[in-house]
Amino acid sequence: MSGKRGINVKNAARMTTLYIVVAGILLIILTPIFFLVSLSFLSTREAYQFPLPLLPDFTTEFKLERGERGYLLSVYDDQTGEYETVLDTADVDKISVYMRSFLNTLMSPEKIAEKIDEFEYKEEVGDLEVGEAIYFTHRRDIFQNYKVFFRVTRDAGPALLRSLQIALFTIIISLSIGGMAGYAFARYGFRGKNPLKFSVLFVRMFPAVAIALPMVVILTDIGLYDQPLGLSLVYSVGSIGLTVWITASIFLGIPVALEEAAQVFGGTKLRAFWRITLPLAFPGLAASAMYAFLGAWNETVSAIILTQFRPTFSVVVYQTLIGSTGQVNLAAAAGMAMAIPAVIFTFFLRNYINQMWGGVTV
Repeated sequence: MSGKRGINVKNAARMTTLYIVVAGILLIILTPIFFLVSLSFLSTREAYQFPLPLLPDFTTEFKLERGERGYLLSVYDDQTGEYETVLDTADVDKISVYMRSFLNTLMSPEKIAEKIDEFEYKEEVGDLEVGEAIYFTHRRDIFQNYKVFFRVTRDAGPALLRSLQIALFTIIISLSIGGMAGYAFARYGFRGKNPLKFSVLFVRMFPAVAIALPMVVILTDIGLYDQPLGLSLVYSVGSIGLTVWITASIFLGIPVALEEAAQVFGGTKLRAFWRITLPLAFPGLAASAMYAFLGAWNETVSAIILTQFRPTFSVVVYQTLIGSTGQVNLAAAAGMAMAIPAVIFTFFLRNYINQMWGGVTV
């Protein structure tokens, strides 16, 4: 009886240790992502507070009172619990620009003028004594950083569509060539098969910049330099090798007898592949498509070299990151804008990826 209790205690200790390790890994992975997401929604004023706010405010609380130059505008600070003066001016346009640029609060000069008129009226009728102020709250535009990024960043919108086009071309090229090669490695035997299968990964051993430099000359000669299709061809070089290995493993797990049975019942070899083998191999193809998409979407070094007037979205984001001195929240919004399409694409393929991890059931 004591022996069983000892085994249960050991199992419980192992499971507890496993949970602690998994929770620690998730914390290490998710914490930077959480702060990046939060930072992308913070106003410029919040982004430079210490300690950094964990979550952005959805409203801004203001205090308006008389100042030496006109009116004192103060903003409520959640960390100190006090109002901090940010402007002393009578120019409502200047106040509006400050609210939009530093507080992510879109308040028109007309609305600000109404608050000033309200303040002056209360002074005239005696509702306010000398030194007193009026308080008001205004809703923030939580997506202001993203709007500013696409509004002020050169070619951000077209670059986003261009990158999606490049990623689509890369997936098509990688799956068509790599998928057929993977099927050939899985179904046919020939001399030099294993060395050839290993050699398809050889190109991935070279840095992307080492391949991109000679590709400038080649793409220029064939008229594809600074073109989406040219970039897709370069990105496909690395993706094809990985696609071959993934699809070959998937096709090996699908019994040849299924194709043979389909042919016995009158189907052609192509029809058997299309109706039987391909649907069963779809998890592997989805995984290959995901890797091809992520590789093409996140590639920056090659894109900088192989583009000039038609940059990819990753290049635009990179230029924003290195050029947004004093605007870390704008840089965070750019990073999140870069991550969102990849997250959406992976989200739609998650079921097929899970099937691949769990094995192919035939």
